[in-house]
Formats: sequence, structure tokens, C-alpha cells
Amino acid sequence: MSTPPLDDEFDALDLPEPLREAIRARGLTSPTLVQSRVADPAHADKDLLVSAQTGSGKTLAFGFLIARDILPLPERTKHGAAQPLALVLAPTRELAVQVQKELEWLFQRARGVRVLSATGGTNAREEMVRLKSGCEILVATPGRLCDHLKRKYVTLGSARVVVLDEGDEM
Repeated sequence: MSTPPLDDEFDALDLPEPLREAIRARGLTSPTLVQSRVADPAHADKDLLVSAQTGSGKTLAFGFLIARDILPLPERTKHGAAQPLALVLAPTRELAVQVQKELEWLFQRARGVRVLSATGGTNAREEMVRLKSGCEILVATPGRLCDHLKRKYVTLGSARVVVLDEGDEM
């Protein structure tokens, strides 16, 4: 059974098929302005500063960019610490959890992509256990990330992309 093609506007973003499938399943038909602009292939391999209103689709926009940098997944070995390919820093636990949920549905069909969060105000030991199993995308608050880096539960040597979500708040 073949899947119907996406709207021409999403086709223009040249997204990996697992993301296209998730978008179809969510019922989205066209990208927002910020998604179209951020995902423009002319911006590949460039640092971007994006300012847009809440609800404009920024999280999916940077999810599209993360996908370009981490998919297909490289062959990896476990070394006892999370070695994410992408790091998203968020100023608050609430935002980090929201971003994690959005990226989870976006990457749900991308085989092998795990999205984890590490935030203050949660059980650090439980996070450590989850981090030991590894992740490809880590969404974290700065303080908790520093804690896990000091304890060597996370290393960033494999990171290909870093997103500062609401960087002006940090």
C-alpha cells in the first residue's frame, strides 16, 4: 500500500521519509512560514538565529534541521554514557518537556532515534539510568545538563547540532 504524497509545500522541504510519515499521520498539510524558511536548503550547514511567535512551529522547524544532521543514523557503539547526536537546551523544565514531546512524535517513525530529556526538578538517578541506555536527541535544561556532564553520564563529543531554544531566556 503506497502512502499519498505530501502537499507540494512539504515536498519542497525535502524531509526524510520517516518525518514525512509522522507529518502525514498528524494531519499536517503545509508548513508554517518559519518552518519553510528555516528548512530552506540554502541554510544547510549555517548557524541560524530564529525569532518567531509562540505557536509558529519553531520546534518542528528545528526538528527538520536536526533530522538533516542526524539521519540516517551512524553505526554507534555504547560507552556507558549518553552520546547524543543533537542537543536542545531549553531554559525551563516545562519547555524542555514540551520540546521532547514534539520531537518524539516527529521522530517516532525514524528507527533508532530516542529522544530523552534531562531537567532540574526531576529524579536525577532515573535520568541517569535512561541516559545510560543512550539517546540520539537530548533535550535538557542548562543546570541539569552540567550536572550530568560533570558526572560523565552525558558526553557531547558526538553532537552534530545544538539548538538553544529561547536562548534569550538563559
